[in-house]
Amino acid sequence: MEPAEVRQRKPPTAKDPGDLQKLSTKPPSEPRLKHGIPMQLLRSLLLITWADCCIIAICVTQLIGAPLYLINKYYYYSYMAYTKQCFGLVLGAVTQWSSPTLFRISGDASVRGQIHISKDGLLETRFPERLVMISNHQVYTDWVYLWWVAYTNQMHGRIFIILKESLKYIPIVGTGMMFYGFIFMARKWTSDKPRLQHRLDKLKTLYTGSNSARPQYDPMWLLIFPEGTNLSINTKRRSDAWGMKQGLPSFNHMVLPRSTGLFFCLQQLRGTVDWVYDCTIAYEGPPKGSYPDKYFTLRSTYLQGRPPTSVNMHWRRFQVSKIPLDDQKEFEDWLTARWAEKDQLMDQYFETGRFPSELAGSIKADHAVDSQKVAASAGYVESYGRLHHWSELGLIFVVLVSVACFCKLVTSWLQ
Repeated sequence: MEPAEVRQRKPPTAKDPGDLQKLSTKPPSEPRLKHGIPMQLLRSLLLITWADCCIIAICVTQLIGAPLYLINKYYYYSYMAYTKQCFGLVLGAVTQWSSPTLFRISGDASVRGQIHISKDGLLETRFPERLVMISNHQVYTDWVYLWWVAYTNQMHGRIFIILKESLKYIPIVGTGMMFYGFIFMARKWTSDKPRLQHRLDKLKTLYTGSNSARPQYDPMWLLIFPEGTNLSINTKRRSDAWGMKQGLPSFNHMVLPRSTGLFFCLQQLRGTVDWVYDCTIAYEGPPKGSYPDKYFTLRSTYLQGRPPTSVNMHWRRFQVSKIPLDDQKEFEDWLTARWAEKDQLMDQYFETGRFPSELAGSIKADHAVDSQKVAASAGYVESYGRLHHWSELGLIFVVLVSVACFCKLVTSWLQ
């Protein structure tokens, strides 16, 4: 498929919109406040206390393993991947406990056979171990939900996110994210390019670990939001004004993507990554024409008990070798065309309550409940965002408990 053909890819349309309406839960409506102020305060106290304990435990675990960088870099990065995995478990548990959220997953033909339902009724994805992931940016929790998708692929310890620089100054959490190898951008290309180059060089380094029969690239999911910011009244207004000056289209449900960072990443990773996975996210609740950030904030989602009625994701993928990476203008046109398709997908979501799907007949749902089987037969996976088992959270404290036991043993021996 030539680049021109890729640009002409059309989003799938529903064969019978009426069928989609029957499957939909209910029309979008404004989410209601679930908890009053006393309950919000109690939830805040419990949630923050528990999460802080876990985060501090993870950060101490990171400090314990930091000297590995001077001994063996492969073991160091594997160790930090373990701590990143732990943080992914914390995010999953917090979401499961404080704001149970239904995920409705669909996709086009390019991801057939890669999206299923696990034995315990959870979403199970079978995406490659190395990919670049792009998504529209609706609200601040987008990255939390995409991290959970990585969990369903056992890649929650190997996700790398490109973030704005101010986030690295958050106490404790910011330090942890630096250990994770997240990439912080100041939105000034002269200063961003060298640090991005540095991180990408590490992501395409060949390692020969003790588990490797031959040199190989480390697993990696690189998450990029090409829009650079979440959708809001102000960002939409600025995007439309900038697009008008550049002669670019105005979208109904998202801001224009910026091509520079993604173009550079794909150029640098070309030959080490085969696929770009594209996710279009929509949240059930806000009506068409509104802005999700007015409804779903971190406070409303986790403290007020007002998460989205459902998080809807439509997946598709593009082969890196077929993406125009030799000319930035061609790439910008390609990316803008993809965003135009995503905007059409959003239009259909608001019309029918669901994204279209071409996954019917490819979803394994042998152990699913009846409602999941009905959805799967139509090409959708419906699953709540949760962990497979609470015992997984024990992984967070394994190193600390081991160190404590070792210290106690040494102390007893010395006495």
